[in-house]
Amino acid sequence: MTTPLIDPDNHEHDEMLSIQEAAVLLRVPVATMRYWRYCGDGPHSFRLGRHVRYWRTDLILWRAEQSRRPEAR
Repeated sequence: MTTPLIDPDNHEHDEMLSIQEAAVLLRVPVATMRYWRYCGDGPHSFRLGRHVRYWRTDLILWRAEQSRRPEAR
């Protein structure tokens, strides 16, 4: 049995999360999520009307990328 690959561009079956839900998933304060968004350093986000939203898959992929980054010296 093979594991299906994650397609970051196909969100047909993905879950849309609020900034609060995204913060819980990443285990960081909401203020950190806002700061990352302001700096452009955090996971991909988008606006839906007045609200900031994140795709769960984007958060998971971003977290995996962060764990593979070489540490700053």
